[in-house]
Amino acid sequence: MLDRRRSPTRYIFLICEWPEAERPRERLIKLSAGALSDSELLAIFLDTVYQGQSAVNLARELIAQFEGLLGATHDGLLTCIGVGIGKNALLKAVRELGRRALAEH
Repeated sequence: MLDRRRSPTRYIFLICEWPEAERPRERLIKLSAGALSDSELLAIFLDTVYQGQSAVNLARELIAQFEGLLGATHDGLLTCIGVGIGKNALLKAVRELGRRALAEH
């Protein structure tokens, strides 16, 4: 039987419990970054869970709340459950890397 973490409203399977072909990291390696959704790509950076919430679910919530991550502010991210100073810094760094990569072209 799979170990499930209980959230207040539903059971959430941890990514390590997902079939290997559905895990974001494995899909990235096997297929390509273009085959992943925004939330799956972001989940690879988030990497961890908070209170039974998978990284993919957290990524979906962040993208929905900020209508993408470009609109996310430092203070706004810190108000999100599952995002502390470390994840906030990581997300800011990822966003800056993306901005710099776009500026090169």
